[in-house]
Amino acid sequence: MRVVVTGGAGFLGSHLCDHLIARGDQVICLDNLSTGRTANIAHLLRYPGFEFSECDVSERISVSGEVTAVAHFASAASPPEYLHKPLQTLAAGSRGTEHGLRLAETHGARFLLASTSEVYGDPAVHPQPEEYWGNVNPVGPRSVYDEAKRFAEALTTAYRGARGVNAGIIRIFNTYGPRMSPSDGRVVTNFITQALNGEPITVYGDGEQTRSFCYVDDLIRGVVMMLDSSEPGPVNLGNPEEFTIGDFARLVLRITGSAAPIEYRPLPVDDPVRRRPVIKRASERLGWEPEITVADGVRRMVDWLRAQPAVAVAKPQQAASHPAPISG
Repeated sequence: MRVVVTGGAGFLGSHLCDHLIARGDQVICLDNLSTGRTANIAHLLRYPGFEFSECDVSERISVSGEVTAVAHFASAASPPEYLHKPLQTLAAGSRGTEHGLRLAETHGARFLLASTSEVYGDPAVHPQPEEYWGNVNPVGPRSVYDEAKRFAEALTTAYRGARGVNAGIIRIFNTYGPRMSPSDGRVVTNFITQALNGEPITVYGDGEQTRSFCYVDDLIRGVVMMLDSSEPGPVNLGNPEEFTIGDFARLVLRITGSAAPIEYRPLPVDDPVRRRPVIKRASERLGWEPEITVADGVRRMVDWLRAQPAVAVAKPQQAASHPAPISG
């Protein structure tokens, strides 16, 4: 395959590039480096099958030669990032998605949209199946990310129905692993970095709200299975092992051996109370299920951060109005 990966220098995009190159595919990685980093893909530049182009996919996508698939991962994902770049986030979900769809249409290629569990908002249905339409505030503080992804799903569905594009949608639940910035404001990196620094673990609300955490290796396996299929989706990809935020904080403290205290702060606006995926569709249609437990994944993440002192000592952004984990 010759695969175009938008946002390919980002956290998830770079891991997808790794997997595709490892199995012998050619990869064209597109990224404007607004949130992605060249360090994430530097090791891939030596491979003849890997190409990197610095560009903004919301402005244009120009790729020569054959294209077998387009994986659209370009978007800010963490709260500080999308709050700092609201218009760019909306553009990536709208114009960026359409440019990717047009590229796939031109080449008769498979198109895969990386959507998010955030389309479910603060869910009134628990756990969340793909049939659930969600409970989203279209003008709330999270709306630039949520609505960008919801529009991208609608656009992808329209291109599939009206123009026959072989398009699929995945909804990514909270994912973590190496290459995440410890300052990105998401709960896994916040808690681990705070624990390693001996700082108070900041839990918002009473800590009884729940999340489900998927290790990046599991997530990417599912992404590739979806990319290789003709499944339209949407398909939830996430780990259904559910934790309260308080229990997750205590897990991080136990694994890191930190004596840092837990500090409770007010719950922010529109913070989802519960989040857990129903993955029956992924299991039945793709044969995918996560294999790495949260405890094992957190150990791997802690080991990775400890091996990079310059990263481990970075202060996490508090993102006081948006501390909840964001997938994608």
